[in-house]
Amino acid sequence: MADDPFQNMVAQMDRAEEYADVDHGVFERLKHPERTLKVTLPVELESGEVEVFEGYRCQFDSARGPFKGGVRFHPSVTQREVEALAGWMTWKTALVDLPYGGAKGGVICEPKDLTDRDLERLTRRYTEGIRRMIGPEIDVPAPDMNTNPQTMAWMMDTYSMYEGYSVPQVVTGKPLEIGGTPGRVEATGRGVSLVTERLFEYLDRDLSDASVAIQGFGNVGSNAARLLDEAGANVVATSDVSAAAYDPDGLDVAALGAHVDAGGLIEEYVAGEYRGNADGSSWDDPDRITNAELLTLDVDVLIPAAVEGVITADNVDDLRASAVVEAANGPTTVAADEVLTERDIQVVPDILANAGGVIVSYLEWVQNAQEFSWPLETVNAELERRIGSAFDKTIDQYDEKDLPDLRTAAYTLALERTAKAHEYRGLFP
Repeated sequence: MADDPFQNMVAQMDRAEEYADVDHGVFERLKHPERTLKVTLPVELESGEVEVFEGYRCQFDSARGPFKGGVRFHPSVTQREVEALAGWMTWKTALVDLPYGGAKGGVICEPKDLTDRDLERLTRRYTEGIRRMIGPEIDVPAPDMNTNPQTMAWMMDTYSMYEGYSVPQVVTGKPLEIGGTPGRVEATGRGVSLVTERLFEYLDRDLSDASVAIQGFGNVGSNAARLLDEAGANVVATSDVSAAAYDPDGLDVAALGAHVDAGGLIEEYVAGEYRGNADGSSWDDPDRITNAELLTLDVDVLIPAAVEGVITADNVDDLRASAVVEAANGPTTVAADEVLTERDIQVVPDILANAGGVIVSYLEWVQNAQEFSWPLETVNAELERRIGSAFDKTIDQYDEKDLPDLRTAAYTLALERTAKAHEYRGLFP
């Protein structure tokens, strides 16, 4: 199951079907993406070689509005993964009540092996390949794994060149100078932090001094760590692909963040290769552990913020966290989910926990369409209002229907909203 994220996503839907007020025929329709495009991308690299890459764009469901979803550059990208991620985006946008359907894109590549010029050429070639299926009212891409505001700038520019005028609203997550919105870069991590705070309030527990382990210290994990640290939580462990750092007394999140922002690895940090701050003070001295060990730490909350399929039937019995907040997409397999439910470990599902990014992407898209912008305070306040409302409605659904877990509660809401849109729109022709 962990190797097939699409099957994982469908199994999550199936678990919710008996509780969701959805016609079975419509429910079956919701399991199938509307379309998936595969593109072949020959790119002349800076080295002079021509390499042929493969990419995808899946548009899952448009009943509620234009498609919305990120683009990832990663060696493990597959068509099934992209279709699963597009499905999760569909349920995520419905859950937080945005007028979107779900989409996702990906290119099979190893970004670390490519120069900036190579990445620009690859991005532009990919954008040209999917150009006929994207647009401000059709499908609006955004950053995802190994893509960033610069990637979105190249995508926007490529699309705009074909249109003959600037079209900033074709993508979100852009640099501020070309129509991006303040708060977008840290939005997903901020949403994770806000949802974690809400969870502790619901459980009537104090977030202050609560121990937190975060697998993944990329954009989402690092911002969640910083904001939870500021909220008083004790971030005791985090990781990247090189290693994990663990200190039961709490990591120096600011120092670790500065190290990673400067291009450093956690492996170097725990080895002490860059020990000492500019002001002469010393960094903390964490232990080196593995990513697998991080998942099994005895903490108040575990936040998987890296890739899908990390909590499985093989390791779920070793998990000792009191709660899980899914910052990554699809980090928990269905088999593992059932064990966590039996053990009464609350899991805030990905379609709620990491929805901050798409909420602020929506705000960016609206601002671009209106040619008007809001200050950071307004963006953050609207993010908090929308994700807080979605959390409250999920909790209400969970409590009122006496559902087995929060994921089922979130899915019933998302499926019912999407199905209702299908019922109103009917079948064409």
